[in-house]
Amino acid sequence: MDKRYQLGDRFEEVICSAAGASAAEVGGVLQELWSGYGKILRVRLEGSEQATVVVKHVRFPDGGSHPRGWDTDLSHERKVRSYEVETNWYRDWSGRCGEACRVPRFFAGEREGDELLLVLEDLDGAGYAGRRAVVEWEEMECCLRWLASFHATFLGDVPEGLWEVGTYWHLATRPEELEVLADEALKAAAEAIDERLSSVRYRTLVHGDAKLANFCFSGKGDAVTAVDFQYVGGGCGMKDVAYFVGSCLDESGCAERETAVLECYFSALVGELARMRPEVDGEAVVAEWRDLYRVAWADFHRFLKGWSPGHWKVNGYSERVVREVVANFAAR
Repeated sequence: MDKRYQLGDRFEEVICSAAGASAAEVGGVLQELWSGYGKILRVRLEGSEQATVVVKHVRFPDGGSHPRGWDTDLSHERKVRSYEVETNWYRDWSGRCGEACRVPRFFAGEREGDELLLVLEDLDGAGYAGRRAVVEWEEMECCLRWLASFHATFLGDVPEGLWEVGTYWHLATRPEELEVLADEALKAAAEAIDERLSSVRYRTLVHGDAKLANFCFSGKGDAVTAVDFQYVGGGCGMKDVAYFVGSCLDESGCAERETAVLECYFSALVGELARMRPEVDGEAVVAEWRDLYRVAWADFHRFLKGWSPGHWKVNGYSERVVREVVANFAAR
């Protein structure tokens, strides 16, 4: 392997065996993993049908380097579990995703001591080299349709080997952020909000970190695939939709596009359910989930305000949505 970054003989064997290669060489580091937990690499192959693969190499550190200071045992345990979940996802679940919710092809997953290796398809080589910091509406529609297909595919499934409750911000895993939350009204409503989202009749798998940065676009921007499944698990699809919208629109955009977002997503969801799951009443799913869009928004806002109260997503639109949701729960 490349002397600039050593994966070790065992992991080199895993990569070569999984991809049918005679040799492998690190081509470069694509990304550092959150809090110093490893790197994402592009690895060049010889003697394989695949010219390259992407390798997620995780090294579990003794102590983290969280950019906002959240280096606790609970945080570390959550991250370790997240990489185990991601391995399970790719190995046991990802093969069910069709072209409408395309994901990288899985080659191998290996755990050795405090290191973990995931070998995945190189999406750049597959025609999905586009990354976006800003999106046009048409590109947002592509992502919303991807989410609709994903949620339709896994509607009603029990998340075995995954997070029982998907997303990285759900209440049970974030007691520290709740404790420091200064918004007392939101803090008081947090359990009721969480319970409302968790008790839906129509549960599916949620991606759990469906931000814009985790979508890879085709050359024309008319198709997407998604990556980073560390927090995939059970839940209401509105969690993904609200989180995605908040990752790519500013305050005014969130307000102006809310109706269009929901119409795009639900139209795609009903169509995908009719195609894949004709036994499911798509309109019944819409009826339950539509009112939960703002509840899901408030749920993420609760985490964000405790974790980073000065974050740019803590804006006027979010505050208005949360005040409405909190008032509705208080009136019950």
